[in-house]
Amino acid sequence: MAIKTRAYSVDGKREMTIDEFKRWLKKFDDDKDGRISRDELANAIRVSNGGWFSRRKSKRIIRSVDANGSGFIDDNEIKNLAEFAEKHLNVRILHW
Repeated sequence: MAIKTRAYSVDGKREMTIDEFKRWLKKFDDDKDGRISRDELANAIRVSNGGWFSRRKSKRIIRSVDANGSGFIDDNEIKNLAEFAEKHLNVRILHW
């Protein structure tokens, strides 16, 4: 279940819209509660590219993007995760 994107940019980053990013991420919401847990996030990234980061790193990512401190990424925080992905996970979010 790789990240399906339009193309890679000249600098090698995967390009996708925010809606494509959200749809891809929601595929890993195993319990369908509308939130992404640390384990769900770790699984999403591991499946996408053979382990971009470990479970420990996914915990750090959740902490850095989880604005309300719930331990989960909800719809209001997906933008934070997209921004993190652009900075650290070789992704470019297209804003059209």
